[in-house]
Amino acid sequence: MESAAALGKELGRWNEVSDHYRRASELYIECGRSQPASDALAKAARALEDVAPDEAVRLYTEACVVLEEDGKEQMAFDLYRAVTSIHVKLERYTDAATFLLRLGVAADKCNAVNSQCKAYLSAIIVYLYAHDFQQAQKCYNDCSQIEAFLNSDQNRCASKLFSAYEEGDVEEIKRVAKSSTISNLDHVIIRLARKLPTGDLKELKREEVKEEELLDENDLT
Repeated sequence: MESAAALGKELGRWNEVSDHYRRASELYIECGRSQPASDALAKAARALEDVAPDEAVRLYTEACVVLEEDGKEQMAFDLYRAVTSIHVKLERYTDAATFLLRLGVAADKCNAVNSQCKAYLSAIIVYLYAHDFQQAQKCYNDCSQIEAFLNSDQNRCASKLFSAYEEGDVEEIKRVAKSSTISNLDHVIIRLARKLPTGDLKELKREEVKEEELLDENDLT
């Protein structure tokens, strides 16, 4: 089935590529072999990334699930990153951040603390790049409930970014974006970080003031 899929790729018959690799994956699962089952789906996803990115995302996701169900989350890290990369390329930043957080959860399950913290910082950067400051702040607050992240270099880096954003300090944002902590993230995230800040920082300030005014109006004490 894998050979048939590879032949389908050579001939540009993309539906056959997906179908044959999926069938190969099912057969591997029947034999109790989760790793090659996941690999078959990942091969299909890689073949389809450029011609059918949505199908590639589905295949990568299925490949992750196969490993997750067998308790092999650590082997799925590259698959999570591949999906994130496709979403960023398609400018689907919320989806990209969601998958990074999923990577963080998987890393937590196998005590891969460094990968976990990098995933959380990456998700925050994606939200900042999408100029969704509120969601970035919420993501930071949620992740900071996790002790491993709270005491990490990645948390300190995120904290510096938020301080710079709140002060409207463009130069400081750029300086933090070039820090070694961010330089150790995946290339796709580094590229986004180096373009920060996006959008109008003054607009962020105005939104914050509006929110504070709304909170004051709702304060019944």
